[in-house]
Amino acid sequence: MSRYSLMTALLMTPMVITGIATAATAANDTPLKQQREDLTSFQVIAHRGASGHAPESTLAAYELAHRWGVDYLELDAQLSADGEVVLFHDDTLERTSDGEGHIHDYTLAELKTLDTGTWFHEAHPERTEEEYRGAQILTLDELFDHFGHTTRYYIETKSPDLNPGLEEALVERLEAYDMIEQGRVLVQSFDQESLLKVRTANPHVPLIQLLWYSPSEQDSATLTEWNDTTPGADSIRDEDFERIAEYAVGIGTNAAYRGHEVIDADFVRQAQTHGLSVHVYTINGQDEMKRLMALGVDGLFTDYPDRLLELVSE
Repeated sequence: MSRYSLMTALLMTPMVITGIATAATAANDTPLKQQREDLTSFQVIAHRGASGHAPESTLAAYELAHRWGVDYLELDAQLSADGEVVLFHDDTLERTSDGEGHIHDYTLAELKTLDTGTWFHEAHPERTEEEYRGAQILTLDELFDHFGHTTRYYIETKSPDLNPGLEEALVERLEAYDMIEQGRVLVQSFDQESLLKVRTANPHVPLIQLLWYSPSEQDSATLTEWNDTTPGADSIRDEDFERIAEYAVGIGTNAAYRGHEVIDADFVRQAQTHGLSVHVYTINGQDEMKRLMALGVDGLFTDYPDRLLELVSE
């Protein structure tokens, strides 16, 4: 070997080794691991889509949020009477449609006859987008067909007691669209048992435990959690976060109750110390967004993702 060839080989060796190491690292990476890594960065979560600008849970609201480049489209999953996974928040139809009664008492075909857009004009008479009128209830399949793997989805199992079999039906759809292995979905619930059912159906689904803190009815100075999943936020212990971390990758929580703060920076750091991301719902004012970002939270749910994206880009 010539001196030139020897020197070239010696110079190239570190590059080759680095390239091999990089390739090996890439081979060990998976979309699920990447999703978990991304959760350590701040996440913009479009609550029922851009629901401050368009009727919640409609294609119009999700299209706006997706166009703006949010990290997650948030939605509520329920079951129709014939077992279809549909996107709707309330247990009953009256607030956001021209129907009445419980959503799970109607077949998908019956739900599709309802108008879920006109109410938005009545609630926001300043809005002039006529195309919102007549918007239909979406199925999860329709949302997935529309956006595919171009975004991520933050799905709540809504009212599990009223939707028996929801968890299994949801996981079946997630698997059919390869949303789990491709790192495209988080599943959230206030109901711990519902989350554990999802984990049983597919242990790879990343889960978020929702929490709601408010003053005790017996003692307004004492905070309690709605489902007693944890003690009050002001007295939560390491073991409480450790227990959640056994099955979940994060928590979703309120930050205040009727204007009074219920979590602080210590709460956020304590959760994060145990490997839990902290996402706060539902924040629409930029001053409050700034305050919570300063506390170090990992993401915010908002009806106005454009406002939050403006702050994130600063």
